Amino acid sequence: MKPSTLEWIKKAESDYQLGLSLARRRKILVRDQACFMFQQSAEKYLKARLEEANLQFPKTHQLQALIALALPAEPLWSALIPAACRLSVYAVTFRYPGYEATTVQMTTAMQDAKAIRSEARHALSL
Repeated sequence: MKPSTLEWIKKAESDYQLGLSLARRRKILVRDQACFMFQQSAEKYLKARLEEANLQFPKTHQLQALIALALPAEPLWSALIPAACRLSVYAVTFRYPGYEATTVQMTTAMQDAKAIRSEARHALSL
């Protein structure tokens, strides 16, 4: 595996674990931040797969665009597009006043990130 791919994986896994930790908090709820970390993890896992496949990708938070770029290497990933679309909104939306993630949204974000993480890790033989 390429060293650059390993760097993406390290960042992706760190974001995922932080998202899990934030999602488990009970006293001070930080759902917005958990959703953001799950989006970031999925984004970095997708970029890791693209990096390993030598597929160029732009600076974007739109996960469905990253999946579209990965389809030549991972054609079955089209099934992940709905999860990618749901997660993509967390890159920006909940980082600013006026929006607040619900527990249901956070749980869905966690499930979507887990699905993308699982597929990426399998594709990368992790």
